[in-house]
Amino acid sequence: MACFLVPATEAIVTTIVAKAVKSHEAKAEEQTKVKALSEDKLPLSKKITRLSGFLWGGSGLLAFEHLWHGEISPFFPFLTAANDPSEMAVAFHEMATVGTSMAVLVTAVWAVLTDKILKRKPKETAKLGGDAV
Repeated sequence: MACFLVPATEAIVTTIVAKAVKSHEAKAEEQTKVKALSEDKLPLSKKITRLSGFLWGGSGLLAFEHLWHGEISPFFPFLTAANDPSEMAVAFHEMATVGTSMAVLVTAVWAVLTDKILKRKPKETAKLGGDAV
């Protein structure tokens, strides 16, 4: 019913945080006049932006699925469960269980992927002998 609202809320927060971190990184780089991070390291703002993208994509697909099944409507109160207080209790329970677990799972997958990307070492290029093109 409303499980997509939890990852969407996290996506809003991470988008705001990513913009703030990017601004802070730009100011720090401007003050030092030197690139603060080495070339092989991913800036924190880019990592958070990727998490935000995962969350926006997942919540967008879930919102579309709920719209498709008639659980949300394009007019107020938007959630069909909001018409009945007893159904809103079910919606809040779904948000607390399913929505939270989805947001945590997406964040955990992002953390594992980010860790794997950072630990990756560039492959050594094969040395070509002679005048090979």
